[in-house]
Amino acid sequence: MTNSEKALQMHEQWNGKIETTAKAHVNSREDLAIAYTPGVAEPCKVIAKDPDTAYKYTIKANTIAVVSDGSAVLGLGNIGARAAMPVMEGKAVLFKEFGGVNAVPICLDTQDTEEIIKTIVNIAPAFGGINLEDISAPRCFEIEERLKELLDIPVFHDDQHGTAIVVLAGVINALKVTGKAKESCKVVVNGAGSAGVAITKLLLTYGFQNVTMCDINGIISKASPNLNWMQEKMTEVTNLEGNTGTLADALKGADIFVGVSAPNIVTKEMVASMNQDAILFAMANPVPEIMPDLAKEAGAKVVGTGRSDFPNQVNNVVAFPGIFKGALEGRAAQITEEMKLATAKAIAGLVPDEELNENNILPEAFDPRVADAVSKAVKELI
Repeated sequence: MTNSEKALQMHEQWNGKIETTAKAHVNSREDLAIAYTPGVAEPCKVIAKDPDTAYKYTIKANTIAVVSDGSAVLGLGNIGARAAMPVMEGKAVLFKEFGGVNAVPICLDTQDTEEIIKTIVNIAPAFGGINLEDISAPRCFEIEERLKELLDIPVFHDDQHGTAIVVLAGVINALKVTGKAKESCKVVVNGAGSAGVAITKLLLTYGFQNVTMCDINGIISKASPNLNWMQEKMTEVTNLEGNTGTLADALKGADIFVGVSAPNIVTKEMVASMNQDAILFAMANPVPEIMPDLAKEAGAKVVGTGRSDFPNQVNNVVAFPGIFKGALEGRAAQITEEMKLATAKAIAGLVPDEELNENNILPEAFDPRVADAVSKAVKELI
């Protein structure tokens, strides 16, 4: 039986990967009177007077919504709200298993930006945070920015920031392995959607000064046609020399390649044209932009992918559970840029310098230290 066949079989057996479990047990009339009417009126009255006490008397304190419109699901694209449910359920499982955070999957049957924003604002009172998931660019940028303005609970688009945080953590350690300095590195990010934009922003915030973005048409510059509003905004801080050309042109003399794009688009010749001891994060799934063995043969020093069957897996699960764990425990109103940087550094710090090597730059997803280290980094900045 293949993994695909087993996954389908298990999803049918599970009939949904999560369930509601009651903490309050109702075994007598007194139990019923306390958990429901008339006793339930007491916390209701307290919350009505002081809404903040909802964190004391309800699940809001440790529960988030995982919200998607099904427009950009994994590698499947725009498959709609109903088909996105297995992914959102899976995300809820990861939040609970890795961070101890309750998560409720919510798939919205609309891809209208205003409707999505309004719906999330209206359901927000029940939750301590909102994790946006698999919403296509550029709508995801506006949705997140608007929600951060409208809500007093953390809003986090994992496809953007979770990916960016883990990439930066890996890059921090890859620089140690190669002896390269961020200030002198030329970085190429291929893929100008939600993940690519967020990765670029965080790398710039960390101190990289020479970053070029590429998309399916090649190098992105101010002269590029048909850019969306976010891509146009990124031309103000990337490719400052105004270069044009293909991805192959961009990679000549580059030190770092980060791919969140498409399979098999980087060749050995392109890697060989990069600087010595190049760093490549080829994260297209399930087939990366270049297979690790080919990249190594062409001279790359450190190679990471999104896959678990190769070294240096770049996996969001080392970031998002701990981020929300810390944000909820610390009652953060937002996930700030400083928190993202601190989180990346905390993840990188879990691999001791003496254990760092070209095949070991990131902690494993199942490392029990991860969620606590990440949540601590977040709470220290609240």
